[in-house]
Amino acid sequence: MATDIPDFESFDQMADATAAGLVQMAAHQAFQLFRDKEFRRLVSFDILSQVEQDRIFNELVISYVVLIILVLEAPDLRVPSEFRDYLLALKEKIPRAHVNYLRSLGVEAEHLQNWEKLMDLRYEEYVKDRHEVRAAAMQLESSEKALDLDDLSKIQMLVPVQTVAIGCHTHVCRGESQGRDDLFKLTLKSLSKIYVNIRIRLEGGKITPLARAKVAWRQINRRKRGKK
Repeated sequence: MATDIPDFESFDQMADATAAGLVQMAAHQAFQLFRDKEFRRLVSFDILSQVEQDRIFNELVISYVVLIILVLEAPDLRVPSEFRDYLLALKEKIPRAHVNYLRSLGVEAEHLQNWEKLMDLRYEEYVKDRHEVRAAAMQLESSEKALDLDDLSKIQMLVPVQTVAIGCHTHVCRGESQGRDDLFKLTLKSLSKIYVNIRIRLEGGKITPLARAKVAWRQINRRKRGKK
């Protein structure tokens, strides 16, 4: 409904609001997995120290936030070319939006700096790793049959979520991930939900914060053209 669309005056204002909504979604989904009984059983949660529990939660949150960034910059997103520039601008606002969200929760400034460093570190790590994940997936698929365009498209689509799931699993397990396939599958399943959700929103689905952003983006464009 038109009445549900915020009356943004600029792309920057719209991007700030959308980024805030996305990082809150990421934090919520990470908390859902963190509270999951099966997840806690698989990480032996009850025998972990508070520091280690907090570390695992932080890794989950970072993974969801970085996944959102990777979705926004995914080259295979089926969106209008002119909207892609907005998504890339939105991507740049995600880290700051997350820090602002943590600040609103009362996180102290010294810890906010650590969060910024960790986000940068994980983003750089997963951007690098996704090339290896893509290559491994292509090698696996091609061992069974010759790859066609549809196969390559599917591999490309799954690279972001698989990359983040592998990295998240490795960090949660402190590198000792061998034999912990059930934990990986649970983590991948949870990350896949938000990944698919965001892609649907971006590529055209039900009315959501991102869908509203697309409508607002069109409205701002029309207003700008009307002033010329």
